Order: sequence, then C-alpha cells, then structure tokens
Amino acid sequence: MTISIRLDSHTEAELRLRLREQNIPLSVFVREAVREKLINDQEARSAYEIGEGVFGKYSSGHHDLSSNRKAILKEKLRAKHTGRGS
Repeated sequence: MTISIRLDSHTEAELRLRLREQNIPLSVFVREAVREKLINDQEARSAYEIGEGVFGKYSSGHHDLSSNRKAILKEKLRAKHTGRGS
C-alpha cells in the first residue's frame, strides 16, 4: 500500500530530524507508527468490545443470568436434590 500524507512544516522538520538522528528510513518509521497505533487502539477497547463476538454464542436460554444468578442457581440445586430435572 502506498500512502501520501501532508504535514505542517514544524512536524515535517521534527520528523526529518528524528529520522536523520536515528538513521531510520521514513517507510520503516511510518510502518512502526501505524503498528503501534493499531496495538494501542486494540488495548483501549472495552472488555465488552473485545468479547462482543462471543457473548451469547453459547446461549443458556436465560437472558438474565447476571442479575438473577442466585435465584437461578437456587432453582437448579433444588431441582437436582428433588430429582426434578437438570
């Protein structure tokens, strides 16, 4: 992929100086900057955004597990001990 960007003169001067000091080609610097940005954006996502693709994938049929977990567990245990299902 080839890209073109416009930088203000101050940013361009700083970039050229940094590249010269570190003896780094512009293309290497840009690739590394893009990779770093992609990684940082990935880390900044919420837990819900990261797991969104798997939430509900193995549905239990209970849409209120987090809010009614105690009552559901109590019913499961009661059913197990009285032999009324699983």
